Amino acid sequence: MKALRLSFFVLCIAIIVSVATAQNQAAQKAPAGPPVARQDNVQQTLHGVTISDPYRWLEDQNSPETRAWINAENAYTHKLLDAWPGRSRVQQRATELLRIDSIRMPIERSERYFYRKRAADQDLYLIYMRERQRGKEELLIDPLPMSPDHSTNVEVMDVSKDGKVMAYGVRQGGADEQEIRLFDVDARHDMADKLPPAVYFEVSFLPDRNGFYYSMMSGDGPRVRFHKVGTDVSADPEIFGKGYAKDKIIVADASEDGRHLVVLVSYGSTGDKTEIWAQDLEKHGALQMITKGIDARFFAYAAGDEVILHTNWKAPNGRVMAAKFDDPAPDHWREIVPESDVAIDGITPAGGKVLVSYVRNASSEVKLFTATGNLAAQVKFPTLVAVEGMSGRWEGRDAFIEFSSFATAKTIYRYNTSNGTQSTWAQVRAPVQSDAFEVRQEWFASKDGTKVPMFLVFKKGFQPDGSAPALLTGYGGFNVNITPSYSADTIMFAERGGVVAQVNLRGGGEFGEAWHRAGMMEKKQNVFDDFLAAAEWLIQNHYTSTSRLSILGGSNGGLLVGAAMTQRPDLFQAVVCWHPLLDMLRYQNFMEAQFWVSEYGSADNAEQFKYLYAYSPYQHVKKGTKYPAVLFMTGDADTRVAPLHARKMAALMQADTGSDRPILLRYELKAGHSAGRSVTAQIGDLTDQLSFLFWQLGVSP
Repeated sequence: MKALRLSFFVLCIAIIVSVATAQNQAAQKAPAGPPVARQDNVQQTLHGVTISDPYRWLEDQNSPETRAWINAENAYTHKLLDAWPGRSRVQQRATELLRIDSIRMPIERSERYFYRKRAADQDLYLIYMRERQRGKEELLIDPLPMSPDHSTNVEVMDVSKDGKVMAYGVRQGGADEQEIRLFDVDARHDMADKLPPAVYFEVSFLPDRNGFYYSMMSGDGPRVRFHKVGTDVSADPEIFGKGYAKDKIIVADASEDGRHLVVLVSYGSTGDKTEIWAQDLEKHGALQMITKGIDARFFAYAAGDEVILHTNWKAPNGRVMAAKFDDPAPDHWREIVPESDVAIDGITPAGGKVLVSYVRNASSEVKLFTATGNLAAQVKFPTLVAVEGMSGRWEGRDAFIEFSSFATAKTIYRYNTSNGTQSTWAQVRAPVQSDAFEVRQEWFASKDGTKVPMFLVFKKGFQPDGSAPALLTGYGGFNVNITPSYSADTIMFAERGGVVAQVNLRGGGEFGEAWHRAGMMEKKQNVFDDFLAAAEWLIQNHYTSTSRLSILGGSNGGLLVGAAMTQRPDLFQAVVCWHPLLDMLRYQNFMEAQFWVSEYGSADNAEQFKYLYAYSPYQHVKKGTKYPAVLFMTGDADTRVAPLHARKMAALMQADTGSDRPILLRYELKAGHSAGRSVTAQIGDLTDQLSFLFWQLGVSP
């Protein structure tokens, strides 16, 4: 026994020496510092305030100087990240969690089921079709041969009512633009019809499959067009949209019976104002607005002689109403599901009934209502879950509900709306011992006293003593609900003895429209205050300490962590800032940002400039401040949030930070904002994120 203990001691010493040697070697090989970016004396006066922008030249993504700087940044970043001794183990576990059989929710048409599925040894989702519930599975579209690096992916856009023609999108990398192709399901080949690459909001077939409506962003703004199958796409007539600018989003859907067209116009991504238009296609009537004079959020679904409306009009938590197509005046609408004390997340008409997804204390529940508003059933879930999607047809019978939880991967229920029975249609199996983790919900007071909840995830048996590494995440915007969904990074972080905290910040929709409005426009600082209060609560309650606390956020969440680290740089050890918005005085000038002015405001407006300038992260980097370690992640193919934000912020922080912690930019040449990235790319993302965090938080390799 003594010899065994001695051998164990010698082994431990050997491991320590080995790790120390590897770290020393990595340090010796690492470059002395990041690439030096040229500073210009660019200044701009906005509403009487002079703004400096020394890295505006980095906004030009294609200039030789910008490209050379990006390449140097990537070399610097990867030399440091790749040298961390534990990287291979992180990559191995990421591969185990992500290279698994996976399936997405089906679309049912005439007892044909269309869905995307990916085998564990495949890099991308393929499109399959199954005849009836237990029919043979058949491969329709394989994107793997479309690009040697598997950067091209596909998704189902719509399927004709008889299941014989499928429209599918082909996307390069993670760009928002995609090409729309038609596929003859019986003949198993593409048809000649093809819509050129663009941002498409919706594709909707007529029942006879001889044509379809599609809504897209054109050079002049959002437009609805109609394509007759077999004709020249360039001759497609414009149906709707003239006069609407690029800050609007338009979606058009033909009813299942082909009698009506429903058009939804959203005034920006926030959707606080929505127009609903309807057209009688049988009578070739004109489009008529049925929400005239109402400023509220609407989602609309054709259902026989009625259009079903999910709205927050006179109901901040949402309600469901129905309007007759032939008598759509608001004072004649009838209420199907009244407002309650919990917020409605979404609805799906199915089988002549209405499925309603609620968010109760930041987790999901689903109820089924009859068309007259009676509660028919409630869907049973095994634990606290995040409902990630619902689908169904008004004329059909089955609905599908996709959900997950923090430690349990995706499950898809098939729900029979006739008798309320539910069964598992598909379940993703991940190599995770779900019962090894504990989920806890805590409430804390924000700066102004508002009570805010957050979920904590950690291994069972965890005892808070202030020494654990912690990862704090959030979003807080656009009425988006952050519920307890499965993610590989949560599992990997908790497996290493860490605490993952997911905060339900104001700006989201977890508690209705009032919660959303409390975190948008001039009240955006509330979101950052909530996040900072969550960090302080974790420290005060000994879940972690400042030297072991990290934060991660993407897109609007990238703005969140950017504001947090510039407002309280002393509070965090490490930051991962993914595809972020950071220069809030110029964001509205690039790509799709016109959609977000309704959420943030614009510096072009003198009053809105004041509060944007007060928190815009890029304008609040102070030279000599000891900032946390930061990993910025973005890429060329992001056509939603301009990657210039991360480029400019990385250069500025590298020049001005007063600490010796690394400021890194990981910049992919084919990475984008939209879903559909290959498993190989996802493994790379996760490996770099967690290697960086574990390195900076002192987690053992």
